[in-house]
Amino acid sequence: MRRIQTTFGIKIWIIAAAISLGSWSAQAAEAPISGVDQSDPFEIVALGDSLSAGYLLPPGAGFPEQLARALKEKGHNVNVMNAGVSGDTSTGGLARLDWAVGPETDALILELGSNDALRGIEPEVTRANLDAILQQMSERGVKVLIAGMLAPPNMGDDYAADFNGIFADLSEKYDSPLYPFFLDGVAAERHLNLPDGIHPTEEGVSVIVERILPLVEQLITGAEEETAAIN
Repeated sequence: MRRIQTTFGIKIWIIAAAISLGSWSAQAAEAPISGVDQSDPFEIVALGDSLSAGYLLPPGAGFPEQLARALKEKGHNVNVMNAGVSGDTSTGGLARLDWAVGPETDALILELGSNDALRGIEPEVTRANLDAILQQMSERGVKVLIAGMLAPPNMGDDYAADFNGIFADLSEKYDSPLYPFFLDGVAAERHLNLPDGIHPTEEGVSVIVERILPLVEQLITGAEEETAAIN
């Protein structure tokens, strides 16, 4: 399993307010690009909160939409579904898992946990919820890319130590690829965030997509190879 190293370094991302509640749109992220084979596209679901849902961004500017375009430009026949709900916690993600991740899903990008940390939810609860999601996806044969999160510094060192280790531990347990910090390269960069200092702008999302893209491509390749081997 390949892990990429975050460039977060000593930079601390600033949390000013809890992530706002919003609406969820379970729609294909982008219309097919001309010239790309659209028969039986590879179905990816981005299950997350406002960071992946496209909070306050114009249509087509959110993470699923930009990721879909980037993958299609690379020649991948894919759909990326937006299953992000602003304000959602790992508990909420687990509760809606059955209907948010349909039977046609080939792979999942799991981006949950930021609101758990903002609300001071016990890391054991977050760990159990994410573990349950990964277990269900494993049983269904759905490959998962874990998008990690870091606890805000105001939660203290003990909380951060318990929370931050969740994602690497689960990545190892389920042999799932890990993107250590979803906001890598974007957190604390004022020009890449909305005025709230939390949510990425369209340009900020572009940075996330560029950095996570190699792992998503590996996710697709691994899932397709496993399917071919079974068949």
